Amino acid sequence: MDYELTAEDGAKVEEFAGNLFMACLASMELANVELGVRLGLYEALAGAGPVTAAQLAESAGIAERYAREWLEQQAVAGVVEVDDAAAPIPERRFTLPNAHAHVLIDDDSEACMKPCAAVVPWMAKALDIMVEEFRSGTGAAFGLFDLHDIQAAFTRPVFVNHLTQTWLPALPDVQAKLTKGEQVRIAEIGCGEGLAAITIAKAYPNVEIDGYDLDEASIGVARKSAADAGLGDRVRFHVQDAADASVEGDYDLVMAIEMLHDVPDPVGILRTMKRLAGDSGAVLVVDERTEDAFTVPASEMERLFYAFSTLHCLAVSMQGGGAGTGTVIRADTLRAYAADAGFSTVDVLDVEHPQFRLFRLS
Repeated sequence: MDYELTAEDGAKVEEFAGNLFMACLASMELANVELGVRLGLYEALAGAGPVTAAQLAESAGIAERYAREWLEQQAVAGVVEVDDAAAPIPERRFTLPNAHAHVLIDDDSEACMKPCAAVVPWMAKALDIMVEEFRSGTGAAFGLFDLHDIQAAFTRPVFVNHLTQTWLPALPDVQAKLTKGEQVRIAEIGCGEGLAAITIAKAYPNVEIDGYDLDEASIGVARKSAADAGLGDRVRFHVQDAADASVEGDYDLVMAIEMLHDVPDPVGILRTMKRLAGDSGAVLVVDERTEDAFTVPASEMERLFYAFSTLHCLAVSMQGGGAGTGTVIRADTLRAYAADAGFSTVDVLDVEHPQFRLFRLS
């Protein structure tokens, strides 16, 4: 070792070691939540009242011994409640509180934390990629990370609860056309699995939407979801690089939601958006609500942004000598990109959200 601990370091050692232990514990408890999600155990428990391990095993189709161990783990972790911990093992009954069921099952709720559990197994893949990427610095394709389902799960409740309720109304000219029933054409750049486009199309039958994304897996899911929703005639998804000048159209609204920080060429994307909107269309960029400058100590949300950036977003944005923006995209960074793309104005819209900030570019 090339360092020495002082007497004053003792308390710091204990505190920091304790923090890492608690992080390890939280990760392992999240892994057990993911186990319950994959096996449908929370659905089996929801509304069932107090159940024994044998009853859960029968209803969920799992081995009773595993059911007991998992239920006891969930009880000590505070996920489920146990009627009498001192009761004989076969007689112990466990209950999933309705509030906890809501957090674990309702995919449309903003309180849903199911995607957080899914991050735990995903991190193993991300670490394998990023160990090599840290050494090479060449960037890594979005598709390598197999993140699209998790990303869609995180954004789904945001779209369901905010997109048509507060985000679109913050664009008065677009909202007026939507509510009047006029034909409205929308382009979504970096559409992922298409949840935003489908949410808007469900709310407004006068809308036609084109979604663009480079990730074939995401587009495949988007197309199926649109077809399943009966929207295939009005919502179309394309595997295409939006920074490519060949993308054409004349749209009332061009939007990019939580994607600009991921792309190698954010200025090229914004130029495309400007061109597609023409003289009368609106350009909406939604991205992370970061701090205005690097700040320590940081908020929990800022910590989350940085954690995702080092494990995924920065590498994706560095492909082919890209901009290397990463998740922590400051407002001033976006303004600089917009200016380089030919925009003269970047307005922050008066829409409150703990994770996202909305920009209108013109």
